[in-house]
Amino acid sequence: MDAVRLIVTSRRALAASRDLAEILAEVWQAQALAQAIGSRLAVFGPPELRGEALGLTELAGRGCGVLDPPELDAGDLRAAQLTELGDARQALIRLGSLLGEVSIALVGIASAADDETTYWQCMEAIDAADESRDRVLQMLRRLAGREEALPEREAG
Repeated sequence: MDAVRLIVTSRRALAASRDLAEILAEVWQAQALAQAIGSRLAVFGPPELRGEALGLTELAGRGCGVLDPPELDAGDLRAAQLTELGDARQALIRLGSLLGEVSIALVGIASAADDETTYWQCMEAIDAADESRDRVLQMLRRLAGREEALPEREAG
């Protein structure tokens, strides 16, 4: 499945989550998907994105690592369903939105947390999601610069 479809599916699932366990499972899924997209971009994406994509992979992996992994069947892991990137720009725009929504969901959980463990897990996951989103925005800026440079090269 292409990245945009998986991101849309994740956004819908996160929005539909109602209890703590569901929300944390969807946050974990989103981070795992960001990690997979970063990995795919690092290998197959435009050369100017590869360094940032590796950074995204590491940051999103950290986001998964601070949360307890949900109990999922192998077929339910969205990151494993990623077969193609499709339009890298669209995938990055939507991934940035998803990571922003992840941060908002985590803020809600952290502010209502009854225990320090959940609170600090959420705070670390928020940091990872925000840093991942920053990487996505950097990649979008690089793509924009690349698109601006292409007409100049063709004219020269």
